[in-house]
Amino acid sequence: MMTKKTISASRAFLILFLCHMITALEVPLDLSQPPTITQQSPKDYIVDPRENIVIQCEAKGKPPPSFSWTRNGTHFDIDKDARVTVKPNSGTLVINIMNGGKAEAYEGIYQCTARNERGAAISNNIVIRSSRSPLWTKEKVEPKHVREGDPLVLHCSPPVGLPPPIIFWMDNSFQRLPQNERVSQGLNGDLYFSNVKPEDTREDYICYARFNHTQTIQQKQPISVKVFSMDSLNETISANLSDTDFYGAKPLTERRPTLLTPMGSTSNKVELRGNVLLLECIAEGLPTPVIRWIKEGGELPVNRTFFENFKKTLKIIEVSEADSGKYKCVARNPLGSTHHTITVTVKAAPYWITAPRNLVLSPGEDGTLICRANGNPKPNISWLTNGVPIAIAPEDPSRKVDGDTIIFSDVQERSSAVYQCNASNEYGYLLANAFVNVLAEPPRILTPANKLYQVIANNPALLDCAFFGSPVPEIEWFKGVKGSILRGDLYVFHDNGTLEIPVAQKDSTGTYTCVARNKLGKVQNEVHLEVKDPTMIIKQPEYKIIQRGGQVSFECTIKHDPTLIPTITWVKDNGELPDDERFIIHKDSLAIMNVTDKDDGTYTCVANTTLDSVSASAVLTVVDRPNPPFDLELTDQLERSIQLSWIPGYDNNSPITNFVIEYEDGMHEPGIWHYQTEVHGTQTTVQLKLSPYVNYSFRVIAVNEIGRSQPSEASEQYLTKAAKPDENPSGVQGIGSEPDNLVIIWEPLKGFQSNGPGLQYKVSWRQKDVGDEWTSVIVANVSKYIVSGTPTFVPYEIKVQALNDLGYAPEPAEVIGHSGEDLPMVAPGNVQVHIVNSTLAKVHWDPVPLKTVRGHLQGYRIYYWKVQSLSKRRRRHVEKKILTFSGNKTHGMLPGLEPYSSYKLNVRVVNGKGEGPASPDKLFKTPEGVPSSPSFLKITNPTLDSLTLEWGPPTHPNGVLIAYTLKFQPINSTHELGPLVEIRIPANETSLILSNLNYSTRYKFYFYAQTSVGAGSQITEEAVTIMDEAMASRQVDIATQGWFIGLMCAVALLILILLIVCFIRRNKGGKYPVKEKEDAHADPEIQPMKEDDGTFGEYGDAEDHKPLKKGSRTPSDRTVKKEDSDDSLVDYGEGVNGQFNEDGSFIGQYSGKKEKEPAEGNESSEAPSPVNAMNSFV
Repeated sequence: MMTKKTISASRAFLILFLCHMITALEVPLDLSQPPTITQQSPKDYIVDPRENIVIQCEAKGKPPPSFSWTRNGTHFDIDKDARVTVKPNSGTLVINIMNGGKAEAYEGIYQCTARNERGAAISNNIVIRSSRSPLWTKEKVEPKHVREGDPLVLHCSPPVGLPPPIIFWMDNSFQRLPQNERVSQGLNGDLYFSNVKPEDTREDYICYARFNHTQTIQQKQPISVKVFSMDSLNETISANLSDTDFYGAKPLTERRPTLLTPMGSTSNKVELRGNVLLLECIAEGLPTPVIRWIKEGGELPVNRTFFENFKKTLKIIEVSEADSGKYKCVARNPLGSTHHTITVTVKAAPYWITAPRNLVLSPGEDGTLICRANGNPKPNISWLTNGVPIAIAPEDPSRKVDGDTIIFSDVQERSSAVYQCNASNEYGYLLANAFVNVLAEPPRILTPANKLYQVIANNPALLDCAFFGSPVPEIEWFKGVKGSILRGDLYVFHDNGTLEIPVAQKDSTGTYTCVARNKLGKVQNEVHLEVKDPTMIIKQPEYKIIQRGGQVSFECTIKHDPTLIPTITWVKDNGELPDDERFIIHKDSLAIMNVTDKDDGTYTCVANTTLDSVSASAVLTVVDRPNPPFDLELTDQLERSIQLSWIPGYDNNSPITNFVIEYEDGMHEPGIWHYQTEVHGTQTTVQLKLSPYVNYSFRVIAVNEIGRSQPSEASEQYLTKAAKPDENPSGVQGIGSEPDNLVIIWEPLKGFQSNGPGLQYKVSWRQKDVGDEWTSVIVANVSKYIVSGTPTFVPYEIKVQALNDLGYAPEPAEVIGHSGEDLPMVAPGNVQVHIVNSTLAKVHWDPVPLKTVRGHLQGYRIYYWKVQSLSKRRRRHVEKKILTFSGNKTHGMLPGLEPYSSYKLNVRVVNGKGEGPASPDKLFKTPEGVPSSPSFLKITNPTLDSLTLEWGPPTHPNGVLIAYTLKFQPINSTHELGPLVEIRIPANETSLILSNLNYSTRYKFYFYAQTSVGAGSQITEEAVTIMDEAMASRQVDIATQGWFIGLMCAVALLILILLIVCFIRRNKGGKYPVKEKEDAHADPEIQPMKEDDGTFGEYGDAEDHKPLKKGSRTPSDRTVKKEDSDDSLVDYGEGVNGQFNEDGSFIGQYSGKKEKEPAEGNESSEAPSPVNAMNSFV
């Protein structure tokens, strides 16, 4: 959340000037004028009897006024009382009572009169009363004895003081007594208990009365309260009653609410307009009632309504006549409700509608004085002149009284006087002085000359022209030296002479002239206006949520007028930042290190200049895990349940989502806390189920989004009575560990489940469906019992019952168990094998009789192994494989078999003890499949027109090989594939010489084996026939000639020059012959960009062929570089270095990758070679 607030100094000036506008025209003090009261004491003046009494009366006038006083309506002769003096040049009285005087002797009603030759002004009637702080009357305070749950009122009855004292309750240690919804103090000072608890017992309930005027505190005698709890009452009569008479009964009698104050169902309240209305309802009841307020026929006023004293007091501030009506308080608890209606009537002392204002007139002018006031009841208006009722004052032909208005016509200098208007009703009065001053004065401007005004752009500019004159001068404004009179909507001209520019802009800057004129003269004054750029916060602080212990930073960057000097301050919650080194203020930011809970709040960046102030605020919320709950209380203790209540700890600004309740069993597992339950974060009570014979303690953990709180302090312990067990052991099973026994096991009860001392278990068993009687044994401190001598794998009925010293648990449920298993006796029969394909077979068998399983049937297990491969006719190491089929199945699939092989298998039944005997071995054979790829393909002895191929048979023939297939095709210089040639080779061959091949040509070979089922995977290789030896020799001879070397150098230089020219032409965007050649003879591997769409051409072979390496490239001018020629033979070897043998044959290593058989290629073209390249130069 972020707020931004800008306060302009110009706006503040506007408020100030408007205040001037609504006041009367001020008469300069150097001119004659009647007196005006400027300061006086309050109407109701309570004085401290230990200090001198000062009654203020200050006034101004020309000539300076003289002062006189009346006391209780008669002249107060100051000179006759030595204790009374008047301050010099003042009418203020000082009554000296410090030396033996008594303030009470000077109590009364005082009124001051200020008089000069032009009239007399009077003050309010000032009632002087001395503050009183009397002692409590002595009384014998009886101790209060009350039963738990009953209501109680402790009366304070403070002495009557002036003003009334402030009441509060404390103990002997001067600590305030805690108050809450149950216990609270009323408006009359009494202490009310809706219901009492044993913890209310104490001997020092003390009521204090504080008298602020005298700074004294009076104390009442301590009151002793003794609360008798139901437990203590039960103890006194327990000898005559059994435990069960009171066990589980409610210890307190709950009751519906009744009102302790006010009494009855209705009451009335009168309050004066503008005061604070306080209405109170305090109720008693059990449980403690809650109070709700409503206004009949209307709503409680928004923003003026507050609830105090735990909603027992309704407070409405600044009441008006509209707040009159009926207010109802409703007290409610689970047993019912009660209510009380208070009829509120709002009266009003007189208040001004129009107060009379000073009137300055020139001789012969007319004017009026208006005095209008309102109130409830409506006030009476009376007029005085110079302190005398106007009815008996000297007559003045220029005035006429018309109710609340005095009309003046054709006034003369003798008409000057001070008039008083008095508006009064039964609740108070108002008195106002207003003079009529008749003067003839030429204009004068009171504003200093050449005054400079500075304002912020887009704010009002208020240029002052305070003036005086009689008659009242007319005011005109001009801008600039030769400017015309200002008029129009851009300006506002106020009656007090002020010129307002509602929205000042930069072009409003300049000099302004104010001219005042009346019939007696004319005067002018110049003022200057400067308009400044506003101060702005361009980067504001932002809302932050931070975990306790972290660090946070708020940014605040401002922009301001360059002629103004800003100051940036930071405040927290509208106050100063804490004096703490953790707060670090930088130029544009505030950093807080190691944040604590106290740092939570609103931080405001305030940028001030002499003309404006701008601020921006952001809220810092400090979150953390909640504080642990406290004040755990156990109530409603019953045999099997109890109510736990607690007070939540502070949530550290992250709402509590839930409470976790844990318990400790101090008897069986002391120090170990167990989860009991959890409730929603809004709950503070929970009803807990209890087990017998457990010494319970409880604790509560609060949880919010940040994490878990520390556990609360443990509650008091609560020991439940012993009882018979409620439950029997769980997890009862009967299984045999040997063929002739039955092992009965169970989960033992935990300590708190025993419900009492002497926990034991009654173990019972009998063979199922044979009519045997139950056999039982009682054991303790064990969770297993072994029954010996049982038949093998026989069902038994089993039950385990808990018991303790108080009796047996309820009858337990029976479970079925079995005695021990033995190995199965019979092997599965009629085992059949169905061949699905060369790698999959399905096995069938007949199930064994269940009686022969002698245990829990877990399934059947197939053991199978390969005897030999039919194609190799040799045995190998036997590796048996196992497949298990769960349940009572009669078939299963054998996957992953090898084709054309001989297998054996057998089947066995499996139970919990193990496997039964194996069925007779069953022999079966898998049919032929397709072979794997040949184990290798090697190409040797390259010549001009032949290559020798050697290969190895497939590692896995998967049948009888019937033939090999060889396919091959040439690859030209553009990586295009030539026609595909296919050769079929007998299965017994391992090599082949291919003849009639093209010299210096690359070929790609595809080779695979076949069985009667089909062709297997292929292996591929590539090889190159060698070039003509004579050509190679010639190339070497030419390469060693000097002329050839010179020619090559010239060609290289020419190529360099052409490249430079091409580069220049290309930069100019032109086409040139070399480029055309390049376009015509593009590199087959690096394809040019297509002119139409800018994409690169792609190698068009869709099969998995390897592209030829850079050694196969031929330049467009049919020349070849030596390094290119050397690289070509190496790169054809699939990344492995190749070389020529001494006999000229090519030695290469091949990876033997499998590839798809290619489609027929294009016609063969002669592959490029170094010899062909050289022939172009010959």
